[in-house]
Amino acid sequence: MLLSEQAYKKIDQELTKFPGDQQQSAIMAALTIAQEEKGWISNDVVNDVAAYLSVPPISVQEVASFYDMYNKHPTGRFKITVCTNLPCALRDGVKAAEYLKEKLGIGFHETTPDGMFSLFEGECMGACGDSPVMLMNNRHMCVRMSSEKIDAMIQELKQHGESA
Repeated sequence: MLLSEQAYKKIDQELTKFPGDQQQSAIMAALTIAQEEKGWISNDVVNDVAAYLSVPPISVQEVASFYDMYNKHPTGRFKITVCTNLPCALRDGVKAAEYLKEKLGIGFHETTPDGMFSLFEGECMGACGDSPVMLMNNRHMCVRMSSEKIDAMIQELKQHGESA
């Protein structure tokens, strides 16, 4: 087994939400739990989740490769995803992304040398009126991200990363 006992217990809790013969319905939840523990979804994680859920590995791989929230490669401690779809682009989403690239010294799909930050371009996050919009570690939405707010966010994350 690749994951911790606690992770499997969480997956078991998710399985109770579905009929016994519908274990594939828990693939997304199981991948989320695995990613929280491992940081990304490797082929070994895909195979482990598939075995635990008694589904073919391709069923798990299809889900992991379809959704942007699953990291298919190791990422930095803080994954920043910037919405650059048209509505956000028209409201400084692209400008905010360019500012982040310059500030962090990396491009999209890259990680800072210290392993602290990874930067990604994301699809619509459903908050166009609050653009520029960013998603932190697939969980925390940051809105109206001016250069000043980006600077404060980066500083706070650096301090948090150094104290952990």
